[in-house]
Amino acid sequence: MKSLFQIARPLLHRLDPEKAHTLTIEALKKFGPKKIAQDDPRLAISLCGLKFSNPIGLAAGFDKNAEVPDAMLGFGFGFVEVGTVTPLAQKGNAKPRLFRLPMDQAVINRFGFNNDGHEAMLKRLAMREQNPGIVGVNVGANKESTDRVSDYVKGIRAFSKIASYFTVNISSPNTPGLRTMQNREVLDDLLAWTIHERDEASRDSQKRPLFLKIAPDLSLQELDDIVDVARKRGIDGLIVSNTTIKRPRTLHDKRMRLESGGLSGKPLYPLSTKMLSEAYIRADKAFPLIGVGGIDSARTAIGKIEAGASLIQFYTSLVYHGPKLIDDIKKGLIERLEKDNLSSPMDLVGRAVPDWQNWPIDTFT
Repeated sequence: MKSLFQIARPLLHRLDPEKAHTLTIEALKKFGPKKIAQDDPRLAISLCGLKFSNPIGLAAGFDKNAEVPDAMLGFGFGFVEVGTVTPLAQKGNAKPRLFRLPMDQAVINRFGFNNDGHEAMLKRLAMREQNPGIVGVNVGANKESTDRVSDYVKGIRAFSKIASYFTVNISSPNTPGLRTMQNREVLDDLLAWTIHERDEASRDSQKRPLFLKIAPDLSLQELDDIVDVARKRGIDGLIVSNTTIKRPRTLHDKRMRLESGGLSGKPLYPLSTKMLSEAYIRADKAFPLIGVGGIDSARTAIGKIEAGASLIQFYTSLVYHGPKLIDDIKKGLIERLEKDNLSSPMDLVGRAVPDWQNWPIDTFT
């Protein structure tokens, strides 16, 4: 399947991006790997009560409805995050809503949490419940909901017995008003209720870690508030970051930069990694960080870890590099460990945080 992607990519890129993605999911359902790949034990990481065979994860958004988590684990991911899922099924925003920027190896999307809803995803995950592998569930709120905190609580409740971990996603730019939930008072209320629901659901079973996913477009004062609330409420991890509504001046496609929605891929790397390093300083090891945004090589993956990430995730780079990228990153990690005589990727965490302190964020507009 990995080599097949190299053949199929030019054909897929001639299609509408969303149609190409749908065809990819269908192909993976039929022909995707059936067994989890075996990893070098030096890549294994134990974190938040979970044992990851490697620190490389599939970010939410690729498998919105939990249709192919096992196929993606079979490609070599150490964990897979499905969703974002909302209590009720919803169509999302009007099409077209997905745009490739090939010269920038980037994507702009304004999906708006299109998904099949809790019930459909729960049935799919129940069918693979006995399968090995870490599969987290990214939960969100319906666009028309009048009580968004309740929607997140419903998500925790629905998947409490079946998710390896939860991600509370309040950072998508494509649901109007969602990012306001990153405000201190709202966030405090949200985390209080979701953590309470998680704890109640785990009274007679294993407690699932709860992560919070934030935007890269925050001011440092806003980040201060988020990390402060997250530490007080006792979250298990912070995912940095979602897509950006900003546009770097370096984008080649001047027409596409005018499309609304979240930008992901290579151009997001500096902004998201700067925010990651700032979050690492503020968290002060109270909880681990998961680094997302612009990873497209072993070098950038290691860069995320050195900027403070204990785990990493990517999605957009699969569009341009395919699943071979997973093996490339693993190989690069092993080579780095051997070069520096280290025993684990955890030994790299935070090494380059000072280097990011002076990175100028005004290159984004």
